[in-house]
Formats: sequence, C-alpha cells, structure tokens
Amino acid sequence: MIYLYTVGLLLFVMVAWVVVQAAANRFAHHHPEFGTARRMGEGCCGKCTGDTCENEHKH
Repeated sequence: MIYLYTVGLLLFVMVAWVVVQAAANRFAHHHPEFGTARRMGEGCCGKCTGDTCENEHKH
C-alpha cells in the first residue's frame, strides 16, 4: 500500500510542476514588461557581463 501512495505522490509532484510552469508562462505572456519566464538550466549562469557567461561560455 505504501508503494501506491509513493507512486501517487510522485505523479502529483510531476503534475504540480507542469501546472506551475504553465502558470509562469501564462503570467509572462500577460506581463511582457517582466520578460520571459526562465526555465531551469537556461539563461544566465549568474556571472554574466554583457553577452558572455564566465561559467559555461554561453548565454
């Protein structure tokens, strides 16, 4: 029975994450003044100057 609870919890977390991403994209679409919604692993590495990124050499 614990197995079913665990699988259900994992499915709930994954669906919740998709819902949060959709809400963030919807908010970004309705409020373009804040820019686009950033996805995990994309965008600035935190140490960007101009168009370069010191960490991964991509921007």
